This record gives sequence, structure tokens and C-alpha cells, in this order.
Amino acid sequence: MREEGLPLSVWDCAQQPAQLQRQGRYLAESVAHPAKMLPAIAARAITTFTQPGDLVLDPMCGIGTTLMEAVYSGRNAVGVEYEPRWADLARANLAHAAGHGATGTGRVICGDSRDLPAVAGDEGLLGRVALLLTSPPYGASLHGQVRPTRDSGQPGVAKWDNRYSHDRANLAHRDLDELVEGFTQILQGCRPLLRPGGIVAITTRSFRRRGRLVDFPQQIWAAAQEAGLEPVQRLVALLCGIRDSRLIARASFFQMVEVRKARTAGTPLHLLAHEDLLVFRCPLSHKEVS
Repeated sequence: MREEGLPLSVWDCAQQPAQLQRQGRYLAESVAHPAKMLPAIAARAITTFTQPGDLVLDPMCGIGTTLMEAVYSGRNAVGVEYEPRWADLARANLAHAAGHGATGTGRVICGDSRDLPAVAGDEGLLGRVALLLTSPPYGASLHGQVRPTRDSGQPGVAKWDNRYSHDRANLAHRDLDELVEGFTQILQGCRPLLRPGGIVAITTRSFRRRGRLVDFPQQIWAAAQEAGLEPVQRLVALLCGIRDSRLIARASFFQMVEVRKARTAGTPLHLLAHEDLLVFRCPLSHKEVS
């Protein structure tokens, strides 16, 4: 998915496991969300693309990782979340951050970002957002918590917290075409909220669906351009640690189980080592895009 002439960089974001990155800074309940953004990715994107006091937006904010890293670094943040459960948890996380030294402010709107102009119309966001940082939902095989037989004493592997919700209207439950279409709609709705030259950064990764490898980053790359955003850069955000010039896997037990199952079935699946961070720019004026 390399675009000719655009820079490619690698970010080291997983020298510490995800649970240590959140420890003490997030509420313990945050582990329940099946697709949390790695805090170090959010923190680095925020400090790279914004200044203290800037406004950061996540239109699919989940437990509020983008918002949390923004307020901890002295930025202000707004998140939109479709699921009331996660919206409430994001608000609780922000309250926790405020009590632990965060100097920025954050708020969460519960609503559907596919109708963002209506959801955020009276929030005073038009033309103010310096950075939109988000991640769309993708393959369920990448998510969730598990307990193996040796821990539970029960036969088989127990899975839980491996679904965003049971609401079929949630984009996470839609087929791939509808998911990409819905995400494009979200980005289009966000454009008026971005200041001229504002940055959009999207974390995403490839996954397998029904045994077929889906190049989801390429589809999101195309969706962002369809929404009128200009490509700036592609970043490789490592999900593994580095020790003595070797990569150290940070995969969850769930991910390892899925990889073993896939290999047993003849699919050459590997543990994830990185996410793509796709970076775009809002045109300097709306006249630049038809």
C-alpha cells in the first residue's frame, strides 16, 4: 500500500505491553473493550501532529484512548461513541485522568458518527479540530479475552468481551462494503470540523475473513481520499517490542489461539507485528476539493 513519493516511517510503540501502558492511567474496566487502540500510538500521534491546547477528535472513541492521551498531554479532546456502555466508560476514564494530573479537558458525545453534523452540531467544533485520530472496527478474530483450560479448570477455551455489542446497527457488525461505506461517511462528516490543514490519522490493519486476507488499510486509504482528504504519510506502528535488534511478540492469548487454529486449517497466518497509521490532511480550503 505504498504510495509513490510519500514518506514511510516506523514508530516503536510497544516496548511496554499494553496493560502496563494503561496501568494506573486508565480504569481497570477498560480491558473489557475488544479493540482498544494502543496508548503509545495515540500519544505519539498527538504529540507529533498537535500542540498543547489544540483540539483532538475521535469519532469512534470506544473507551477513550485518544481522548485520554490527549488530555494527559495538555490537549483538549472530544469523542463520539455509538455504544452507551463504552461512552460511559470513556467519561469515567476522563474523570480518572483529571484526578491523576491531566491538564487537558475532554468530553464524550453518545451518538452515531455517521450522522456527525447532527450529533455534534451544537458542540462548537466547526473548523476547530487540529487532529482526528481514530480506528475503524475490523476482524473479530483479533479481539477479546480468553481463559484456557489450565486456568479455568473447565474444558475448552472460554471467550468473553470479544464483541463490540449485540446491536446489529453497529458498524462492527456490517459486511465489509457497508463498513467501508459507513467509515467514508464518517470522514466526510468530520471534514467541516477540521481546521484548514488539520490532520487525520487512522490506525488499521489487515485481517482474514472466511480465510481470505483483507487488505483493510488499502480500503481505508481509498475511503479517506474519497472523503476529500489528502494523503500525507504512511506510518508503521510496531505492536511488538524490540530487544537486542529482535522483535518481541506482544500478542494476546486470543491472537495466538486464532493463529494456531488457522495454521492447523492450512492458512499461513502469523502474529501481528504492526498496525498501519495512515495520515491525511484536510485541504487548506474547501475549494480544493469538488
